[in-house]
Amino acid sequence: MVTVTYFSGDHLVTFLRSLDAVTDVMPQVIIADNGSDDGAPERAEQEYDTVTLVRTGGNIGYGGAMNRGVAELDPDVEFVLISNPDVEWKPGAIDELMAAAQRWPRAGSLGPLIREPDGSIYPSARRVPDLVSGTGHAILGTVWKSNPWTAAYRADDETPSERPVGWLSGSCLLVRREAFDAIGGFDARYFMYMEDVDLGDRLGKAGWQNVYVPSAEVVHTKGHSAGRHPEKMLPAHHRSAYRFQADRNPGPWRAPLRLALRIGLEVRSRLAVRAARRASASENSR
Repeated sequence: MVTVTYFSGDHLVTFLRSLDAVTDVMPQVIIADNGSDDGAPERAEQEYDTVTLVRTGGNIGYGGAMNRGVAELDPDVEFVLISNPDVEWKPGAIDELMAAAQRWPRAGSLGPLIREPDGSIYPSARRVPDLVSGTGHAILGTVWKSNPWTAAYRADDETPSERPVGWLSGSCLLVRREAFDAIGGFDARYFMYMEDVDLGDRLGKAGWQNVYVPSAEVVHTKGHSAGRHPEKMLPAHHRSAYRFQADRNPGPWRAPLRLALRIGLEVRSRLAVRAARRASASENSR
């Protein structure tokens, strides 16, 4: 198992304790730390014999750090759990994912049902966004939540069932090592956001499946919410969205399309940051 930390604090404690509680034998856990100085990764390594701390040398992003962590595992390891440190494990979740991996021999990644802290289901099994649906979701998703592009992107028309999907949330995944290594793991150019969309898309194009396994459940407490630092997180999200679509629309004849997309996302990013700041100021004034 590999997790990436960056000032994860108590979330890492809860992550490891919940993992210990749902497994008969505590699995090997690689903590790829992106430059924390809160002491949490060091304390975890001291408390658990099966935890190994790998320092990445700085904040190299989620995907890059995850790749570093996976590289520390024995090459013969067939499956790797990759997870955010703000995930809480539910009983049977890992066993269900492993059982599903046997049922789906072409599954390159398998993802559980992810619950929000309030118990609601997070839409973690989604379709790969094309230029139209991705743009429609990006522009209208926050102001018209039921728009058809967002609904299609999130696959909201489907009830939870075990099935192949376009991509799965990278907050918790079981990946087949053969498939992960074959496509080069995460694309480290994505500093944060969209690296899981890109991973699922590339797995699919390489002939692997991304399988949603709702019989396995975890809770994502979202300790690293974008709402904390909207001036950093929101622009990063929009840069990743541009990279994803630009990579899939190459060539000189599509340069005007990429320019329009870049400008549109930049404008939307600035508006989103302003709105987040206004909301924060309003909340703080109460």
